Amino acid sequence: MEYKESHLNVLRTINKYPNINQRSMAKRLGFSLGKLNFCLKELNKKRLIKMYNFSKNKNKLSYIYLLTPKGILKKTDLTYMFLKKKLREYEELQKELEN
Repeated sequence: MEYKESHLNVLRTINKYPNINQRSMAKRLGFSLGKLNFCLKELNKKRLIKMYNFSKNKNKLSYIYLLTPKGILKKTDLTYMFLKKKLREYEELQKELEN
């Protein structure tokens, strides 16, 4: 499985703030709007998120983002991989300090 920290960060943000707009999400994550848009499209294409646009809303760019069951599993897997990576880095740093 491929690990992408940016995808994990987007999935976490969507999970915590489903009503967040793209500009706010990009700012929160430190992404450009283009990078965030690319990530959202990729996650949507992989069916990890659903994007709902409200056609009756005055703001036609307003979306709600939801994690799909597959997205929740992927978020869990990515979190596990992230923690494994950080543990390896910690162990490597400990070895460096011992030498």
